[in-house]
Amino acid sequence: MPFDKLFEEQLDALKAEGNYRYFADLTRECGQHPRAKNHHEGEMRDVTVWCSNDYLGMGQHPDVVEAMARTARECGTGAGGTRNISGTNHHHLELEAELADLHGKESALLFTSGYVSNWAALSTLGARLPNAVILSDSLNHASMIEGIRHSKAQKVIWKHNDVEDLDRKLAALPANATKIVAFESVYSMDGDIAPIKEICDVADKHGAMTYLDEVHAVGMYGARGGGVAEQEGLMDRITLIEGTLGKAFGVFGGYITGSAALCDFIRSFASGFIFTTALPPSVAAAATTSIRHLKTSGVERAEQRAQVARLRARLDAEGIPHIDNPSHIIPVMIKDPVKCRMLSDYLMDMFGIYVQPINYPTVPKGTERLRFTPGPRHSDEDIEHLVQALKTLWKQCAIARQTA
Repeated sequence: MPFDKLFEEQLDALKAEGNYRYFADLTRECGQHPRAKNHHEGEMRDVTVWCSNDYLGMGQHPDVVEAMARTARECGTGAGGTRNISGTNHHHLELEAELADLHGKESALLFTSGYVSNWAALSTLGARLPNAVILSDSLNHASMIEGIRHSKAQKVIWKHNDVEDLDRKLAALPANATKIVAFESVYSMDGDIAPIKEICDVADKHGAMTYLDEVHAVGMYGARGGGVAEQEGLMDRITLIEGTLGKAFGVFGGYITGSAALCDFIRSFASGFIFTTALPPSVAAAATTSIRHLKTSGVERAEQRAQVARLRARLDAEGIPHIDNPSHIIPVMIKDPVKCRMLSDYLMDMFGIYVQPINYPTVPKGTERLRFTPGPRHSDEDIEHLVQALKTLWKQCAIARQTA
């Protein structure tokens, strides 16, 4: 059987429709965020990264780097096993306590990534709770969708951020159903924010559990970086808050927080926790340092928001179409996969600007975009260089501008 031919046929089709993914070969330079080196055709070139999820540059904060290096020297590089077989290190417990405190919860549980924490928690809740029905926002992340699918629980999809539709669908469920409302705070592709209070009101009305993914919000919102639920004073109304250590905290890993019983339940039954090697202690120590810093420092968030506002204003002034939203994510709409890839390549090759094209299946066909995430270390000059580059390419590639 010519297996490679089968693989290549589908890869060729992906390339023809403009949805094949090319990875930029980058070397990040510590202390130079958002600068990086791009390895290209045997040479190195300087680029400015505009699509990093290390939103605040904490992955290169001196205290965070030193915490990781020091702990690696003290404890070695790996955890040594799964959490239940020699892999639990005191640094894991310190980090879980820090996360529980961040979200005002009794307990927290670490996972190897935000994807795994969503997949493991939702699949366990759906599989083990009696008569479970998971009501999923239509734009939930793939990790949540996979977790729900794996649980084999009944799934009900409600219209994105539509509280009235959620209310109707909850009301239609049988009285003995264990209802779980799963949604995100900041949706990473459009950058819109969920009406958390209204969702909680409807969930309470129907006796439903609330499951909130805050991966694109932790570190970014709230007085201590607890996310949108903290910013709006709603953390106590959420049953389970899930987050990541790999975005604004600048490290790696995922987690859930909730009651002691909830976290112990997931710890005891989730295969995605039980059967995987624990995070290296050095990673846990670095994450703890980052969280503690952002609990008391608002400087990074304030500078980041200033640069987001500046870039939005300049895009508006030049008529470059982007989705207006209240978050830190700026999607510039292209609506064509081939042009999206082409613009990304031109920005890199001609202007030293790295932004990854966002195509199907990450977003629906016809909504392709360039997704910019300005950070506190992007200078005013960086922003102007980006806008002038986009302005040049918009004219060159005959892409429609937005009008006031």
